[in-house]
Amino acid sequence: MPSSQTGLPLKYGLNPQQARAMVTMPDGGPLPFSVLNGTPSVVNLLDALQGWQLVRAASAALGAPAAASMKHVSPAGAAVAGETDATARATFALDAPLSDVASAYARARDCDPRSSYGDMAAVSHPVDADTARLLARVVSDGVIAPAYEPGVLATLSRKKRGTFLVLEMDPGHVPPQEEVRDVFGVRLVQDRDPLTIDGAALGDAEGFTEELRRDAVLGLIAARYAQSNSVAYVLGGKTVGIGTGQQSRVDCVRLAGEKADRWRLRRHPRITGGAFPAGTPLQERVNTVLRTVDELDAGERAAWLSREAPCTLASDAFFPFRDNVDVAAAHGVRCVVEGGGSKRSDEVEAACREHGIVLVRTGLRLFSH
Repeated sequence: MPSSQTGLPLKYGLNPQQARAMVTMPDGGPLPFSVLNGTPSVVNLLDALQGWQLVRAASAALGAPAAASMKHVSPAGAAVAGETDATARATFALDAPLSDVASAYARARDCDPRSSYGDMAAVSHPVDADTARLLARVVSDGVIAPAYEPGVLATLSRKKRGTFLVLEMDPGHVPPQEEVRDVFGVRLVQDRDPLTIDGAALGDAEGFTEELRRDAVLGLIAARYAQSNSVAYVLGGKTVGIGTGQQSRVDCVRLAGEKADRWRLRRHPRITGGAFPAGTPLQERVNTVLRTVDELDAGERAAWLSREAPCTLASDAFFPFRDNVDVAAAHGVRCVVEGGGSKRSDEVEAACREHGIVLVRTGLRLFSH
């Protein structure tokens, strides 16, 4: 439901020393969200509103509940509803089937559980009891959703000694056509980006299957709502590695690839065959698994990574050099979705052919800052 509040004092600004902070609507109207529990800061709201846009777009494009784990205005992970594998279930101590909404968040957070520490969760559908129980277990600062099922708010309100942030977003909110930002006393005004990303917008390419198309859509949406430069590695309706905020695109590709490798290596038998003592905190499970991944020798790592399923890489803009493709290929990418149009596009295309990678050119730039 829309909020009746026209202004809301915040905990603080970007940093605690920025003690005075408030959120209002440009037209003086009511806010498009309600605070059901807790007190937001500026960063909380930046994460929540960015995450809401991501999950709303992903759910609309892919026809399934979507979730994102947001940190510092970028997704640590994003996913649509689907199967939670044994590794994800062990990490989050899940011992029963999950609802679609809960599975979407578990899959999103499983992308990079270390980066998700203290996240803002965003979900496209009402939070149910399964999702609330999962949120209660993990280290998280808050959640934004369009609604909450009966009894859920009581569960969430007990988290973090009563300070866990619960935001209810008006799903019918339509932002104005003009965006305004003040930076160092200078006002920037631009049109809101009207682009809708879906499978039909990607066109066709040889070898571009429907499964790859769905992963490409999720990857592009995740990259669109990450701080640029950004790329997302996607496998089976979930991100397995996201690289954001680097000045060099190839560094984003490398960073996301390293995260995707860790995601795969967390499925190594040496790791999945272990057991945690009863009562082991969830974050200690995550840290233990990651330490064990680091202990795998080069031969074990290479042998396991060579047998894992290939993934799709989606970029928020074009690849300027073929080194992006070379690095992506080394991390298991077999489909690249990028803007195209660079001076060296022919070299990028040639690199994809050499590596046996399906190349999809979107003609899009999806920067977010």
